Amino acid sequence: MKFTAIISIFFTILSFSLSANVNPIDTTRVAEGEALVKLSRDYDSLLHLWYVSRAITDIDTSMTSGMDDIELEGFLPADSIVKMQMENMPVFFDLTYNKVVKAYMKVYLKDKRELTETVLGLSKYYFPHFEEALDAKNMPMELKYLPVIESALNPLAVSRVGATGLWQFMYATGRFLDMEITSFVDERRDVTASTNAAVEYLSSLHEIFGDWTLALAAYNCGPGNVNKAIRRSGGKTNFWDLYYYLPRETRGYVPGFISVIYIFNHYEDLKIKPKEIEMPMMTDTVIVNDELHLKQVAEVMQIPLEELRDLNPQYRRDIIPKGKKYPLRLPYQRALDFIDLQDSIMNYKDSVFFNPEIMAKQPNKERYYGEAPSGNFERLVYTVKSGDNLGFISDWYDVRTRDLRYWNGIRGNMIRVGQRIIVYVPKKVANNYKDINLLSFAEKQKREGKTVAPRVKVESKDFPNDGKYEYYTLKKGETLWEVAKRYDGVSDRDILQMNGLKTGRYLKAGQKIKVKRLD
Repeated sequence: MKFTAIISIFFTILSFSLSANVNPIDTTRVAEGEALVKLSRDYDSLLHLWYVSRAITDIDTSMTSGMDDIELEGFLPADSIVKMQMENMPVFFDLTYNKVVKAYMKVYLKDKRELTETVLGLSKYYFPHFEEALDAKNMPMELKYLPVIESALNPLAVSRVGATGLWQFMYATGRFLDMEITSFVDERRDVTASTNAAVEYLSSLHEIFGDWTLALAAYNCGPGNVNKAIRRSGGKTNFWDLYYYLPRETRGYVPGFISVIYIFNHYEDLKIKPKEIEMPMMTDTVIVNDELHLKQVAEVMQIPLEELRDLNPQYRRDIIPKGKKYPLRLPYQRALDFIDLQDSIMNYKDSVFFNPEIMAKQPNKERYYGEAPSGNFERLVYTVKSGDNLGFISDWYDVRTRDLRYWNGIRGNMIRVGQRIIVYVPKKVANNYKDINLLSFAEKQKREGKTVAPRVKVESKDFPNDGKYEYYTLKKGETLWEVAKRYDGVSDRDILQMNGLKTGRYLKAGQKIKVKRLD
């Protein structure tokens, strides 16, 4: 039975069992049942789901006191034993054990135990890919657990805001990392391409913060939000000191990561049995130079189409397009067979699979606008004003920037004055946000407990000047988006173009960059 079938059957059984046993009076179980139905519908990243967020939200904010009230008897050893085991694990990360971490362990060991066993089974196939990429960059091997948090090792996972693949890249981030995303190919779903991109991105985040735990937090919410948390905390750089200054979703990200490290290293002691997943542990790739349909390979080589799809999830329509060289992953023992049969495979029913009329009907990639969140939410509209950005708007309405992008079909951070931004907020608190569109910038910031500092004019005389451009010296941890905010009418995209750059990944602190063309 293939991976996709196992996941489908598992979620079907899980949803049925919950719906059959829910007590209408028990609102907590009803809420959990609704969340699990959502999980079976769109297979969102596990630790970003509502029912998990609720499990974390409902715990005591002291984090370290009263851990025993989270019922894990029979699932987890005593707290003292878990702490000792964590202290003895040779890892790069600070494995703090507190109430937040324990709440995530409850999700994995009790609430979602069967799914944990499935993911453990999948790890035998995916972890070697992750380990090879991490080893090549001399990075901590524990980072291989990150896709467990992000996607439950499902390369087809798509979150409600459009994050896709094992490593859950948004479209803008994927393009920023030079990943191919077209109507036919989505490298966010490719195990090799997405892993290499994630390793590069995590490495650059570590260079910014000098701390792997903060790099993980930045991977989730962006380096700008981590930098803001550091400033708001008075310069603290320990994750737990920054905990309440970080976005709500990120607060659970590192604790979830810690819980996965512990469980995956002690699953035998915890009596968890990995599911046997029938994916080939050894694979090989062949390079395809012309358009090819996976059904051609499946029918000529007698390989199940579902298996080819599982091994090559990046091909969105089962088609390897022409125009460049693309990899085709096959079971190890079948790669040589493909080479021997290549001409026959390419010619097999080619007039059927690549009929011009059929190809013309293939849908083009269109701008996608997200649906409203389910439940009792009210739709508000905000009109963008001079000086606004998505980060400010998300703070004012207490929503995530990724949700704003999703609801409004926005890629990246570019918005324009006068643009109407749709925002969804819970109906019961909607009145708290209805006057935001009428407030001045200073009034909106004051509601967030922030004062508006006067704009600092950056004097061009402080930097070398060639008479054509104004220059700026990058500070540690500073992003091009933050630099652009210093200059009226300048965007991060403008800075990239002025400096002849495709991305800002490789810029270093102390480096001088062009920021403004002089009149």
